[in-house]
Amino acid sequence: MHTLLRRYGDVGEPLSCEPLTEGLLNRGYRLATTRGRFFLKHHLDGDVAAIARQHAVTRRLAALGLPVAPPVADAEGATVTVLGGRCYALHPWIEGRHRDGRELTRAQSRRLGALLGHVHTCLEQVCRQEVPERYGEDGRDGPSAGCDAAADPQDTYALIDELLALLRGRPRDCFDELAEHRLVERRALLEEHADRRPAAAPARGWVHGDFHPLNLLYRGGEPAAIVDWDRLGVQPRAEEAVRAAVIFFLRPDGTLDLAKIRPYARAYRRASGAGPDELAAAVHRVWWERLNDFWMLRWRYQLGDHRADPGFPASSALAVWWTRAQEAVRDAFTD
Repeated sequence: MHTLLRRYGDVGEPLSCEPLTEGLLNRGYRLATTRGRFFLKHHLDGDVAAIARQHAVTRRLAALGLPVAPPVADAEGATVTVLGGRCYALHPWIEGRHRDGRELTRAQSRRLGALLGHVHTCLEQVCRQEVPERYGEDGRDGPSAGCDAAADPQDTYALIDELLALLRGRPRDCFDELAEHRLVERRALLEEHADRRPAAAPARGWVHGDFHPLNLLYRGGEPAAIVDWDRLGVQPRAEEAVRAAVIFFLRPDGTLDLAKIRPYARAYRRASGAGPDELAAAVHRVWWERLNDFWMLRWRYQLGDHRADPGFPASSALAVWWTRAQEAVRDAFTD
């Protein structure tokens, strides 16, 4: 730690370094020094050039007034430090906490939609000279990768069979019982709705790529910082708006709080310039994405990683409820 901090010159000597438990894809630490508090991020992917480009974008966004936390530059002006083959970035510590949709009022939901719309328009402004291929194009709400082609149900049937074989070949608990029920249920839903596979993705734009409650810090009732720009890229922008709402406004019983999604979506459309048709197409594609997505079960049964298990009951129930309430969900995003 002393070696790392000496790269930054005037940030002080380390006093404490506490690992943070939230987050799935990288490692973060709350760092206290003799000069203040910082967030130390360990980037597991190690792509120094891509990380530096993300940092440059956040600096431009900060100049436009967006609530972001650009990294601290070292003595030579670099924002990525490689030490022992590992990539690190140091950010100012932002005091705040995460809030999901249950804690937001309708007015705050409206401001959330406006914020995301503003993010998209500002990204278009600061990134218009960038080359999209540099960034990749994945950015779903979980670790599964998004793409233009909607999921093929035949591939999903094969995955369901694989996951069922894995869970049936092990000692079972209540989670496994629920997983088996949802897998069988989902296959039946897919067979019923296989003809509703969406067409190619519509309008594209620059997006944060992972906009959800754990990547937004609130101070009081207002957003203090949008963090974790690792999935910055070019994607159908309205799909990010829908995915974000689905995560923020997902209730524990697997339903969506449509009363809060409606003001959120209206504000997003006004701020971004996206029309109702663009949102309707995004709703359909994200529904299909959710219907075919089993990343939480893949982590558990294929990788032996249980960190996503707590989110599975509500997430798996959502796909069923959404299939039955498609018109109401579409109307909430487009009214």
